[in-house]
Amino acid sequence: MKRLTQYAQGGGCACKIPPGELEAVLAGLWDGPAEEGLVVGLDSGDDAAVVALGDGTAVVSTADFFTPVVDDPYDWGRIAAANALSDVYAMGGAPILAINLLSWPRDVLPYDLAREVLRGGLAIAREAGCPLAGGHSVNDPEPKYGLAVTGVADPARLLRNDAGRAGVPLSLTKPLGLGVLNNRHKATGEVFPEAVATMTALNAKASRDALAAGARCATDVTGFGLLGHLHKLCRASGVSAVLDAAAVPFLDGAADSLRAGYVPGGSQRNLDWVAPHVDVSAVSADLALLLADAQTSGGLLVAGEIPGAPVIGELVPAGDHTIVVK
Repeated sequence: MKRLTQYAQGGGCACKIPPGELEAVLAGLWDGPAEEGLVVGLDSGDDAAVVALGDGTAVVSTADFFTPVVDDPYDWGRIAAANALSDVYAMGGAPILAINLLSWPRDVLPYDLAREVLRGGLAIAREAGCPLAGGHSVNDPEPKYGLAVTGVADPARLLRNDAGRAGVPLSLTKPLGLGVLNNRHKATGEVFPEAVATMTALNAKASRDALAAGARCATDVTGFGLLGHLHKLCRASGVSAVLDAAAVPFLDGAADSLRAGYVPGGSQRNLDWVAPHVDVSAVSADLALLLADAQTSGGLLVAGEIPGAPVIGELVPAGDHTIVVK
């Protein structure tokens, strides 16, 4: 069997352009007045764009695709689809339509593998109750797959990353460690069923629970790691955060994999990027790296308490650091 992860230099959300480099690229591109109806754009680096239609409905739009994070093509399709849908859930929306985005090395990998990838994406879309129709494909030296997703939301009840307020607890709906486990899978071929189950789990219920609890601030934890996404949330909201490292859940085997050296380059870049803004002096270097680990199809980080999700910290008034880890 061909190992899909061997045909890509990175894997999953760890293959993203590093956050600092991306912000430099985007700086100053949109510095004029916001387009009419645009509720969420590039200003805060949120999870999706949102446009209000003026009739009490908002359209949520996003696209997400990446290189293989696991070798099984069906699982890769499921993971990539769940990850793309997550951006809509992270805004408090419900997906109503998705289309495929597929890059394929047609002279290297057989099309029956591509079919399995697409079948996995379709399975997750059906689980989400979201039609998946059509899309776009290109010939590419590296395989890549994902979705462009359109959703709807109530513009008055969005989950935004710039709506955080001091005094509100922080909840995390999925455990961390996906980056190091996926890196170990790529290097050794070992399969981690708990990691696959975590990545294919939809964030739909977490989103609904957050809205039901009255939350108005959230983001999903993906390629920039928990520290990176929390830093962006704090910066956008004008607050800081205290993070209780002992309360953060991790997947079995994540710490052992880190100690064995299976660290994605994206995780180290995440930690380097947030280092000037985060105080991690109270925890070990290994734990700090796990908190910055590049996740693929991670959970929601919610400003508020929701059922079944551990409280891992609190938003506090703005201080010298955007995050203090204790």
